[in-house]
Amino acid sequence: MAHATSSLSPALAGLAPVIDERTRILVLGSFPGAASLAAQQYYAHPRNLLWPILSALTGEPLADLPYAERLPRLLAHGFGLWDVLGACEREGSLDSAIRKPAANDFARLRELCPLLETVGFNGQTSGKFAPQFAAAGYRTVVLPSTSPAHASLTLAQKLEQWSALLESGRL
Repeated sequence: MAHATSSLSPALAGLAPVIDERTRILVLGSFPGAASLAAQQYYAHPRNLLWPILSALTGEPLADLPYAERLPRLLAHGFGLWDVLGACEREGSLDSAIRKPAANDFARLRELCPLLETVGFNGQTSGKFAPQFAAAGYRTVVLPSTSPAHASLTLAQKLEQWSALLESGRL
């Protein structure tokens, strides 16, 4: 008789993409952290720097808005959000704890986002997917993680590197 043990991680499903036909810059994380999964919101951890960085890049106070108001304004600036993984097993929020990763299906991305030119990867784990996006003809930028677990750079230092997302055109 098989017994379930506490060492088994539950299967987790990621969040739906935040994209539309105006998306020109897609930010791909690895997989939502525990706070984001619980809230069903991208980058919900209060110390994650993604929303302050996107606020600076768009000139909109996205970090100060309720989540439901952030998304349409983000899309209006040509930004989209998604993750490279659509499912995995993981205890906690660290990428290093991810087991049994299953990539999202990006086959229809060009059809859904015909203006997409740049794919930014939020951290090294998602950045491992950069070569496949580059091979598909997208400009790729691997960026420092906005996670509070990666605090070796200041917000200003991260923002300087994240500004590379805007180099291919104006918003």
